[in-house]
Amino acid sequence: MPNQKLSADPTDIENLLGLNPVIKPHATLKPTIDTKKDRKYWKRNAEHNCSSGCNLENNFEDIKHTTLSERGALREANRCLKCADAPCQKSCPTQLDVKSFISSIGNRNYYGSAKMIFSDNPLGLTCGMVCPTSDLCVGGCNLYASEEGPINIGGLQQFSTEMFMKMGIPQIRDPNLPPIDQLPQSYKSKIAFIGCGPASISCATFLARLGYSDLTIFEKEDFLGGLSSSEIPQFRLPFNVVKFEIDLMKDLGVKIETGKKLSSEPGSLTLSLLKEQGYKCVFVGIGLPDPNNEPIFNGLSAENGFYTSKSFLPLVSKSSKSLCCKSKLPQLNGNVIVLGAGDTAFDCATSALRCGAKRVYVVFRKGFNNIRAVPEEVEVAKEEKCEFMPFCSPSKVLVNKNGQITGMEFFRTELNENNEWIEDKEQIVRLKCNYVISAFGSGLSDCTVREALSPIKINKWGLPEVDPVTMKTSEEWVFAGGDVAGQAQTTVESVNDGKTASWFIHKYIQETSGQSVSKEIKLPKFFTPIDLVDISVELCGIKFPNPFGLASAPPTTSAAMMRRAFEAGWGFCVTKTFGLDHDIVTNVSPRIVRGTTSGPVYGPGQGSFLNIELISEKYARYWCKCIKELKDDFPDRVIIASIMCSFNKEDWQLMAKMAEEAGSDALELNLSCPHGMGERGMGLACGQDPELVRNICLWVREAVKIPFFAKLTPNVTNILDIAKAAKEGKADGVTATNTVSGLMGLRADGSAWPSVGAQQLTTYGGVSGNAIRPIALRAVTHIAKNLPGFPILATGGIDSAEAGLQYLMGGASVLQVCSAVQNQDFTVVDDYITGLKALLYLKSLDVFKNWNGQSEPTPKHQKGKVLQVGDIIGIHLPSFGEFNKRQQEIKQNFYKNLREEQRKENQLLERVVNLAETSKIPKIKDIIGVAVEKIGTYKNLSQKEQVVALIDEEMCINCGKCYMACNDSGYQAIEFDAKTHLPKVTDACTGCTLCLSVCPIIDCIKMVERQIPYVPYRGCS
Repeated sequence: MPNQKLSADPTDIENLLGLNPVIKPHATLKPTIDTKKDRKYWKRNAEHNCSSGCNLENNFEDIKHTTLSERGALREANRCLKCADAPCQKSCPTQLDVKSFISSIGNRNYYGSAKMIFSDNPLGLTCGMVCPTSDLCVGGCNLYASEEGPINIGGLQQFSTEMFMKMGIPQIRDPNLPPIDQLPQSYKSKIAFIGCGPASISCATFLARLGYSDLTIFEKEDFLGGLSSSEIPQFRLPFNVVKFEIDLMKDLGVKIETGKKLSSEPGSLTLSLLKEQGYKCVFVGIGLPDPNNEPIFNGLSAENGFYTSKSFLPLVSKSSKSLCCKSKLPQLNGNVIVLGAGDTAFDCATSALRCGAKRVYVVFRKGFNNIRAVPEEVEVAKEEKCEFMPFCSPSKVLVNKNGQITGMEFFRTELNENNEWIEDKEQIVRLKCNYVISAFGSGLSDCTVREALSPIKINKWGLPEVDPVTMKTSEEWVFAGGDVAGQAQTTVESVNDGKTASWFIHKYIQETSGQSVSKEIKLPKFFTPIDLVDISVELCGIKFPNPFGLASAPPTTSAAMMRRAFEAGWGFCVTKTFGLDHDIVTNVSPRIVRGTTSGPVYGPGQGSFLNIELISEKYARYWCKCIKELKDDFPDRVIIASIMCSFNKEDWQLMAKMAEEAGSDALELNLSCPHGMGERGMGLACGQDPELVRNICLWVREAVKIPFFAKLTPNVTNILDIAKAAKEGKADGVTATNTVSGLMGLRADGSAWPSVGAQQLTTYGGVSGNAIRPIALRAVTHIAKNLPGFPILATGGIDSAEAGLQYLMGGASVLQVCSAVQNQDFTVVDDYITGLKALLYLKSLDVFKNWNGQSEPTPKHQKGKVLQVGDIIGIHLPSFGEFNKRQQEIKQNFYKNLREEQRKENQLLERVVNLAETSKIPKIKDIIGVAVEKIGTYKNLSQKEQVVALIDEEMCINCGKCYMACNDSGYQAIEFDAKTHLPKVTDACTGCTLCLSVCPIIDCIKMVERQIPYVPYRGCS
């Protein structure tokens, strides 16, 4: 256009901007009838209509609401408050350290999270998938008291343990325990486990960790896993999960024999026979195989259309989980009635839909408020359009002349005045159906099994008498757990039965062998070869057991706090900075406040803090005495004394000698405190002048022989000049950096926070936390590049193993932490240690070269569920409205036509074990500074090797953030389809990467090599 203004968007860009946000000049009006059409078009959640039943035939894909993608897991983990004396842990039968494993997930240390879970629960992945968390850990979550609600603990547990499963790392015994060949003979005692279900797997795992080497599980089926395999459906618990946990147990040497059942029949196992065969102890972990049945079903079988949960679910599992090559899914049609209101009943209901049922009725005696199943199961059944019929008690089964079930009659039930449920036989409900599945629980009625349990006593419920505290039966050498013990009602409770029994089996065997056993229960934790990785580091002749230490800051306010830090596992501590008596200080309050850099985030997870706290209020003599005490008690830990004086040679030399004589391993010269101390001619006042820094370092070098490090301030024009001055002053290294001087914000009335006293005065304070990490990381790499080999202690936003690794690769040797502890507590160091070990271990294996740290390449997914539609039809569809309906139809047809052999073939995954060679695992010294050579000047960057954005339409959630960012902050290079809301990158893309930066879905946008030469648009000719 000849009259086109250069400062206006051309026509093609105007068209592209059609859906870009604009400020409305007036109110918007649209007829309701049109809005209803739009609402239906864009709707993502389920319609509320009168349709009944879902076409889910053959579809055994994951249905759990709790399943999380990495993005979902990270967001959820960072919502967790990591509470003190956390109620979630108290509500977990296996006492998982919930806050800690969630903290590790938030730090992308998935191995550390899984290690914590498997340490207390050897079936941690199974339980993450099937635990009724709303009744357990989630039920105690303190966030129930907030608007956003409790944490999805089960989903987080599933996520990290599943990620660990993909790593393929085997389990080993605790390397700190005596090797098996050095243990007493009693550890070679034969121990038998009957049934390979959760209780036995748990018990055998813990005994193997303790060092018992002759453990054998006897399982009656040809497959393993007990009810986890035979009755929990594939769409809730895939068999590869059960197999994975059994493989971890077998890593410790546990043996399994299949086809061995507990029975008095010839050729079977009995307790007496096992004792004759030399077994010192037996753990009975069988389920309850015999269904409770109503007399009206006598004589009916699958041929008539009648199943019990004990006959139906194993058929479904054997086929859907590929447990038996000859097994096929039950073929149901028409209407199915499921009787019962427990978890098993709802498993039967949702499984019936997958076997071809068109409509499923869940019928139960009591009301909705009395449903025993957990809300998670009930909600899924509701979503899959199962019908619920409360207040109905079975009275008659209707059959045709061929014996086929055609319906049922029920009596109406109600509560009488005595609060008892009664049947009103005048009120009859008749329901047509083709199949009936009863789920009325189960028991142990098989007399051959009871006989095989002899000589243990049986209680009035027909189960073994078991001490619920020790899991011991009436026979001191026989223990029991799981369903047969009568206490456990869930998988996790069965796991805990086995865990409990393991300790008391250990106690029984050792004490009857004349060995003493600790009164304190000490069950070994979960270990893998990752835990053998050496992360010690030597710096200036000092051996650090690990590179993580506490900075001179609030976490080292007292020596008692440093003691607790060492007990938690920190490798070193830098004392709170102290000075001479004539420089003693008194702090003001308030003085440590949350930052504003992360927006309105309240609670832990602060991206920054601001403090106006001064150096220690304690005398130097206190610190010197405490340093000696701590060194005596923790000789392998490093103590660095942080000292500060004004520019006075005598003062510096006196302080340095006092700290050296107290036993400090090294000194840190605080030349950088950005507030308060500078006004006294200390801290920042000294550290901003290279000449002063050089002289102070020379004075200290003259006075002491131990290493010392100058702590640098980032509040200078060029930090390298200060580092060079420290080196010229014969400092052994530097700490980079102290806090950044700042003012965190002003309130609406113009006052700052923190503000002190009635006048509400404030001062510039020190900003810390991961908000200053880019500044500190820049300082570390800049010094490392220009002063190669000069030791650097890094500090500034180190809040995870990943962040620590960045500093190490940037040139630091050890890492100081403060704000992360302020956000949580001293125990974070365990996460950092396991995380760094895992990162180094994975670095040594080529199979993980496409992983980003502990993150696998992101699979195509939405809502955590892996997608298939694009693979099936070759095109991508959005997940809303009619497009979503079409997706579901495509899936329905795909699964309906999926042959049994194809499904089984897709599920057969062999375990791949990834073991690293010790010599190939990098040491800390091997990675220090490896990234520095990649950092240089802008002129060294290639202008020819350009990239462009590529959007994965199948992962896209159609939010348009990339489109808006590109329009108003970029190059108008993304189109946004008005009908599908799918974005598309045009040839105008310059590879700026802003779209990727604002995309809410990990790896939905990737930067790929540009295929055509990049020609910049210069604006005009």
